[in-house]
Amino acid sequence: MSLSSTTSLRYAIVGTGMMGIEHIHALQTLADTRIVAVCDPHAPSISAARKALGPDRDSVEVYTDVEALLANGEFDVVVLASPNHTHRALAEPLLRSGAHLLIEKPLCTTAQDCRELLTLERETQRPGRVVWVGLEYRYMAPTMQLLAHARSGVLGNLRMLAIREHRFPFLVKVQDWNRFSANTGGTLVEKCCHFFDLMRLVLQAEPTSVYASGAQDVNHLDETYDGRTPDILDNAFVVVDFDNGARASLDLCMFAEATKNEQEISLVGDLGKAEALVTQGLVRLGLRADGWLQTNEQPINTAELPSAVQHHEINHGAHHGLHHGSSWREHVAMQQAIRNNTTAEVTLHDGLMSVAMGEAAHRSIAAHRPVAMSEVLL
Repeated sequence: MSLSSTTSLRYAIVGTGMMGIEHIHALQTLADTRIVAVCDPHAPSISAARKALGPDRDSVEVYTDVEALLANGEFDVVVLASPNHTHRALAEPLLRSGAHLLIEKPLCTTAQDCRELLTLERETQRPGRVVWVGLEYRYMAPTMQLLAHARSGVLGNLRMLAIREHRFPFLVKVQDWNRFSANTGGTLVEKCCHFFDLMRLVLQAEPTSVYASGAQDVNHLDETYDGRTPDILDNAFVVVDFDNGARASLDLCMFAEATKNEQEISLVGDLGKAEALVTQGLVRLGLRADGWLQTNEQPINTAELPSAVQHHEINHGAHHGLHHGSSWREHVAMQQAIRNNTTAEVTLHDGLMSVAMGEAAHRSIAAHRPVAMSEVLL
């Protein structure tokens, strides 16, 4: 179904924890957009959503389960931002409803569950329906500029991509669900699916094997929940080989909050190198032809974003919320797909691959060996 640029899109938010609230704030800044329903079984989360909705709260329907939402709600788009381990079960009836759907990352906690959702998407597809995965790190402004350099050819043949995230520990979530790998898929699925997605996006290639080393060395070791100690990794190195001969690495540390740049991305081709200092909002470009130690630094602002997003940021006002405004840009892109009757930029297949790469990394750590992607994808 194609919608005109002035047709108001009605949104239902399923899961009103931290990410659900972030989506509410982002959507409230978009023209011709209304949040008409929120759904969460946790009363404090519903209270937080109502607070975030501000003056609009009294016109928004409240539900405690998806079945009631589907039976009684009237909406065009659903944002599924519930805990990771609930995605598989909740996404099925939402897909069957025919509504446009954004599923927060990770798509599911296992590659098998992701494959099942891909099958469901094909079975329930209707013309114009957009199904999107919330891998919003694609839409961080410095990352978008680095991607533009990669696509321009200025770096030549892309050979190496290195991503570093040195950050704070996992935040506290409702009922501490994110303290256990069974609920999250493990750190390299929960946190790092973003980075595995970026690897495929930047290198325009598919992974063939993954080798990883990681552990839980510092965080959450003194915590217990119903007699259980959290089992989520807090540091890892991951190396990924791709089918075009390129390779990528991830350096993750979650007890490194004493840092200036939480995220850094380095991309090297045979003609030059581009770096994105994501937190600082800076991109460096250096070409081998210009000589040793020569780089051009670009502070990233609205004027340097791709034209479609730049148009919206200038004419509608950018929303620079959490995740450096990337959730806002993600919604701009998804609404363009809905209104223009085009396909999702971030597909369920992208969601599957980002989870499968994380699952392969966890298997590699457990087995102390490289893991072929064919072992995970079957």
